[in-house]
Amino acid sequence: MSVQFIGLKEVTGPLVVLDNVSDVSFEEMAELVLEDGTVRTGRVVLLEGSRAVIQVFEGTSGLSLTNTKTRLLGHPMELALSRELLGRVFSGSGRPIDGLGEVFAERFEDINGSPINPVSRVYPRNYIRTGISSIDALMTLIRGQKLPIFSGSGMSHNKLAAQIVRQARVTEQGSEDASQNFCVVFAAMGVKNDVADYFRSSFEQSGVLKNVVMFLNLSNDPIIERILTPRCALTAAEYLAFEHGMHVLVVLTDMTAYAEALREFSSSKGEIPGRKGFPGYLYSDLASIYERAGIIQGRSGSVTQIPILTMPNDDITHPVPDLTGYITEGQIVLDRSLDQMGVYPPISVLPSLSRLMKDGIGEGYTREDHSALGNQLFASYAKVQDARSLASVIGEEELSPIDKNYLEFGGYFERFFVGQSFDENRTIQQTLDLGWKLLSLLPREELDRVDDKLLAQHYDPAGARMFRG
Repeated sequence: MSVQFIGLKEVTGPLVVLDNVSDVSFEEMAELVLEDGTVRTGRVVLLEGSRAVIQVFEGTSGLSLTNTKTRLLGHPMELALSRELLGRVFSGSGRPIDGLGEVFAERFEDINGSPINPVSRVYPRNYIRTGISSIDALMTLIRGQKLPIFSGSGMSHNKLAAQIVRQARVTEQGSEDASQNFCVVFAAMGVKNDVADYFRSSFEQSGVLKNVVMFLNLSNDPIIERILTPRCALTAAEYLAFEHGMHVLVVLTDMTAYAEALREFSSSKGEIPGRKGFPGYLYSDLASIYERAGIIQGRSGSVTQIPILTMPNDDITHPVPDLTGYITEGQIVLDRSLDQMGVYPPISVLPSLSRLMKDGIGEGYTREDHSALGNQLFASYAKVQDARSLASVIGEEELSPIDKNYLEFGGYFERFFVGQSFDENRTIQQTLDLGWKLLSLLPREELDRVDDKLLAQHYDPAGARMFRG
């Protein structure tokens, strides 16, 4: 039986304080009833002896210090879970906003999830095809991996996220497409209405919404909801993966908005700030989200994460991308100069990597030449940057013939391999074949990362003429 408290000790911003409270738990849910009968929802965020601080989701305006009735519910925030989640759109706190009514719940689960026993984790294998050449070939997304996208303000990360959601497919060994057991959980945090509408309409028009669970937290929604959004999304993903055997790709955008909401929330509680005002526990908080990706022994499903975050002032050393890089298994970095050149997606190849790529590509997964091709493309593109640096000093006309050759290769590589249209969905075979055609622009002796057997099979100067017109 729950106890009802009448009156509040204090109201400070989005927080209310109750005194003389016993048998209360951290993150316990609460209901606040106003004088007019309106019910608001809150969550216990701080305990100090018999004093409890509650964060009110809908804000504290209109709350009376004397007549507000508060009831502690005795459980943390829970999400209603069912297979019916697929194709539905929810608010950041898990309330349906698509007009289709409540979800018929098979069970309720704590949104904070349960830690995965490290001993039970299965090493990620098999790749997820995104249809985007630069990702599939050079920083391959492996099932069960967490691979963030580092972007800058105003760049095309939202467009890239929509394309990944639309095109992503899981694969089995030797199979290009095995998507019948695949779904996407998409969570947007702190986005404007037009961006939310863009995501929703994009998924509807492409016909993928039936295999997508959407959580939308708008910029004018309460910040506490923004903190809950990725946890609601991952709870839904874990349920579909580990209870229904599905392979789930979770796309979280924008984690910087999440971190800034956490900073504001921490400040309202009076906590001592750390780097750039973020709380000292930012690392562990981000880890509690990212580490919910993976594969569990004895379960047929998997959870793969692509968190997207914007770097303030394009600063990759900012606390949010910096800490994210320590927790995750690589990164995809977007380049502003490529974006300004009109290259889409503007993926900066050299600072991007996937640390698990080597174990999910090659014979039986993608193609036996994939690893060698990727290494050679990286090495050749690095020489392109050296040639461009030299050209900026001595002028392009003074370059050696081989340096000019590398400049030509770099231009075509950015235009035809990194760059592709929003509607272009390339198979892994098309991507790898395109990579070989581009390498064939260079003299054979320059391809020192590939053995002679593969060169004999794939080196094709005649096929490279397509780029030169």
